[in-house]
Amino acid sequence: MENKRSAGHQAALFTVIIWGTTFISTKVLLADFQPEEILFFRFALGFAALLLVCPRRLELEDPRQELLFAVAGLCGIYLYYLLENIALTYTMASNVGVIISVAPFFTAILSHLFGRSGEKLRAGFFVGFGVAMAGVVLISFNGSRLQLSPMGDLLALLAAFVWACYSLLTRRISSLGHPVILTTRRTFFYGVICMFPTLFRFDVRLERFVHPANLLNVLYLGLGASALCFVTWNVAVKVLGAVRTSVYIYMVPVITVITSVLVLKEPVTWTSAAGTMLAVAGLFLSERF
Repeated sequence: MENKRSAGHQAALFTVIIWGTTFISTKVLLADFQPEEILFFRFALGFAALLLVCPRRLELEDPRQELLFAVAGLCGIYLYYLLENIALTYTMASNVGVIISVAPFFTAILSHLFGRSGEKLRAGFFVGFGVAMAGVVLISFNGSRLQLSPMGDLLALLAAFVWACYSLLTRRISSLGHPVILTTRRTFFYGVICMFPTLFRFDVRLERFVHPANLLNVLYLGLGASALCFVTWNVAVKVLGAVRTSVYIYMVPVITVITSVLVLKEPVTWTSAAGTMLAVAGLFLSERF
């Protein structure tokens, strides 16, 4: 049992390490692609990869279970990323980074109210949440002045809530006992279907993929950050539960800072260093309780 839990923590940590580096890939692609295009190519490629790895058909005992996958695809694949991208057009990326990190709090509250897994909240969880959020604020703003944008900040808050809903849906789906690859693929399918209305805005110039940077980053987002990481995230949720897994989201800004230093050569300040330590401390406190 202990080995299984350890594997769950490793899966969650691996996932957020990859997700924390996707900022750079997305930033590179935004020079030639629209946000909707990146979203579609990412998850269509992820779906194709999972289909290739496991071509088996997912057989559902109850047709009503199909609704679970449809709502999960709508929330975690389409709405979350769409709301996040739109929020970035209204407000600063630092605002979005801080607000999105509230997702574990929403997950904990929803799990407490509607969950069936018996995950209970203790005072230590909220202490850890406060410590982690203080760290995330230091990392995201890094000494800059906070600028509020009601529309953008509200959309980011809604995105965090949508991700919390997805976390609980994933927990419910994992309880059905189906292989994780098949359930993830079915969720991707519905997410991609939801993107179809935006296809008319796509640029048909295929020469954009000739550039190695564009091709490699699309492959990284589609195969790594989507196909692989959504499987490992769902494995972690299945083993650890929605609340315990969601607190790893606190680590995403930490990974982004480290990646920015290593790849973009951005300087390390005392605020980002202190924020990193607080975010990690908050992660351990929340997970502990």
